[in-house]
Amino acid sequence: MWWGVTAALVSNVLYSGGFVLEKRALATLPEVTVHRPARLLRLVLGSPLWIAGALSLAAGFGAQLAVYRTLPIAAAQALFVSGLVLLVMLSARLLGEETTGRERYALGAILLALLMVVLSLKEGGAGADTVGRDAPYPVILLVCVPSLAAGVGLYWSAERRARRRHRMPTTGVEYGVAVGLLYGVSSLAIKGVSSHLTTSGIGDALLGLLRSPYPYLLLFTGAFGLVLSQAALQRCRASLIVPVCTTVTCLYTAVLGTLSFGEELPDEPLRLALRVAGTVLAVTVLLAMPKHDTTSSPGTEPGTAAEPETKTHTETHTETDTETETKTKTEELTPP
Repeated sequence: MWWGVTAALVSNVLYSGGFVLEKRALATLPEVTVHRPARLLRLVLGSPLWIAGALSLAAGFGAQLAVYRTLPIAAAQALFVSGLVLLVMLSARLLGEETTGRERYALGAILLALLMVVLSLKEGGAGADTVGRDAPYPVILLVCVPSLAAGVGLYWSAERRARRRHRMPTTGVEYGVAVGLLYGVSSLAIKGVSSHLTTSGIGDALLGLLRSPYPYLLLFTGAFGLVLSQAALQRCRASLIVPVCTTVTCLYTAVLGTLSFGEELPDEPLRLALRVAGTVLAVTVLLAMPKHDTTSSPGTEPGTAAEPETKTHTETHTETDTETETKTKTEELTPP
């Protein structure tokens, strides 16, 4: 159990560091868009800083495999939420994204939720936590395919609204929900892959994995998630969009993953109360966090500064002509 808790905390460090590095790299790159994925990939793959962030995220993926083999899905998601504390701290230090007092109180509440979930875990003996190993493939497909369609559809809908004239500034919430759905499917796929990992019969395990839908779900969510998340991350604050994305991912995985893999909640009342209350507290706090970037001026995208107002050549020329005409009339009216 404690090996799984340690792996979850290591995964949090790797994921938070990876997001911050990618965000910093994206700030130095030209604007990327999902409508030109080849150009997006060419730009990010040409940035050593972005590659370092991507490698950190990949290492976090490896740590998640260990987490899902040792901890129930609901407990693992609650532990992953704690990584947002580190993310906000790194964003403030390395990206200059200031946190408000409300956000700092929220971080304290998330740490309390983390402690409650850890105390709810039990290893060995009667009433020990059960870890699901596999799920029926039709159930996984029935859950994941509509979720992928919903995530991609929501993202494109947000893109269409963002291109409208006289639109309200985007907060990044829709982008975060869309990417969160994709990453929720990815988490279920990671859980499924972890169930096929074994130290004996590697050939049979690999063959069984290839016959399952999990590697193909990972490929799809990896490709689409990369393109969609990078475009959204460049437009919005990391400390704003990542919490929304993480909240959706944790809710999706904890609820649907627990049902799909047949895992049971603790049977002891105290441990059950700690588990449920800790998870609900973490999710509630994240949903209550500010979704608007108050550091931006009206009409600008979150995370970008308002540009100074400039006058066009025509406006300047018109003002000059008006001043000249006024001066001429004044001179004509003035007696000699």
